[in-house]
Formats: sequence, C-alpha cells, structure tokens
Amino acid sequence: MDETTAGPEAARIPRPRGGSLLETAVAYAEERHWDVLAGSWLEDVGGVRYCSCGDTVCPAPGAHPTRPDWATRATGSPEVVREMWREQPSASILLPTGRTFDALSVPESAGFLALARMRRMDLNLGPVTLTPDRRMQFLVLPGGAAKAPELVRRVGWAAAARDLVALGEGRYLAAPPTRIGSRGAVQWACRPTPANRWLPDAEELIPPLAYACNQDC
Repeated sequence: MDETTAGPEAARIPRPRGGSLLETAVAYAEERHWDVLAGSWLEDVGGVRYCSCGDTVCPAPGAHPTRPDWATRATGSPEVVREMWREQPSASILLPTGRTFDALSVPESAGFLALARMRRMDLNLGPVTLTPDRRMQFLVLPGGAAKAPELVRRVGWAAAARDLVALGEGRYLAAPPTRIGSRGAVQWACRPTPANRWLPDAEELIPPLAYACNQDC
C-alpha cells in the first residue's frame, strides 16, 4: 500500500514499516513539522488486547488522547516528542488537525475512486491515510474543514457526500503505524514524500471526493 521513493531524500521521510513508534513520531515532527501527540496504547491481558484507558468497549482502542487537555500537549518539538515516547514507547501517534493541516475523510471505496480520478486530473495531492475502519483521510491546507460544507454544497452533491467528513481544529487523526485494537494498523495510501510537502487546498479535492461519494452511495 505504501508508496516508495528512491534517493537520499527518501531516507528522511517517515516510514511506517520497520521503524519504532518513537522514530516515526520524531520524523513527523522533524521532517514534516507536524504537531504530534502521544495517545493511548494497547495492553495485552490474557492474550487479548485492551485499550490503556481501561474501557473494554473503547470505540478507538489504543488510538485516542489520554487526557482532556490533549490539544495543549501536542507539540512540534522533536525533543519533547522523544520524551513522550520514552515515557510510554507503545503510545499511539496522534496528529491534531486544524494546525499544519486539515483532513477530508471519506469511505475507503470512495477514497480509492477519488484517488484514481485525482491522478488522472493531475491534481496536487498531499499525504493520504488509510484506516482499519475503512476510511481514507486526505490532508489539505489548514482552514479546509471550515470551507468544506460550502464547497460540497457548491458542487451540488451535498446529500450524496454525507460521508465526506472534514476534520479541523479540535480534531485529530491517528497516524501510521498506529494500531487500532485488533482491527489493524493505520497505513499510508499516499505516504509523505518531498514531492507532496506542499498540501492542496480543500477546494481542489472536494469536487472529486464529492463525486466519488456520489458514485459510491
């Protein structure tokens, strides 16, 4: 699933596979300048994995903030990020939205349809995550979440695009290689590379995403 790059620059880009959570979290802060937060983690109890929060029916086991003031604790400092994961090496990697990026979340089937359409249109794409809950999250410039409802209405597919969810200030997403309970790990459908350091505006991606949601409904 993860795209690959070659050359010396590629070695500095976060790689979900093969690196520790600490190394990957630090890379997100150092190389992408993203704010990062250490979230909950999974604990093995009698061969069964439970969320560290203690809730046996946790909706996002091992992949949510651990305290209400989480937004103030997220940091872009690699040194502080290192301390977070030294304290809890198994912590999930959470990326707050509404800061260096917002995200547009759609069902996986619509996301792959939109991704193919965007590439045919030669649109500027940013990183895209794929969650075990079968959602794809397209990273866009900050402010995209606030504009999304009007942009969707403008293209005329508001009802069909009801599964298009915008994540902005006060929200977050789980970053690769975070595992969500027994469902699996978050992956990159389009991983961060030097080529997609500059994120697209939501206005560029909403039309193909809304179209894909319309086709998928």
